[in-house]
Amino acid sequence: MRGRKHEEIRAERDAILAQITERFYGEGVEEIKSFLPNEFHTAGFKNVALAYLGKSLMLLADADVAVFVQGYAEARGCRIEHEAAVAYGVERVYV
Repeated sequence: MRGRKHEEIRAERDAILAQITERFYGEGVEEIKSFLPNEFHTAGFKNVALAYLGKSLMLLADADVAVFVQGYAEARGCRIEHEAAVAYGVERVYV
């Protein structure tokens, strides 16, 4: 998500959620809000990116399904989230 505008990220997430809902699950899909653009910027962490990754992994622990978008392997945080999903048996969907 680095270098992208918040509006662009939200629009892409909304489109993906609609696609996943229609294609796989129908009604009743609940998105875990893992896009937290301002949560840690003023918290004083030495490594803000790592704080966000930690929060994302905590949210993944409550997920029934993790969605990975084309290009996820190019982003270090997404690769780590994917490895965690595989290692801990979280169902994965690729779009």
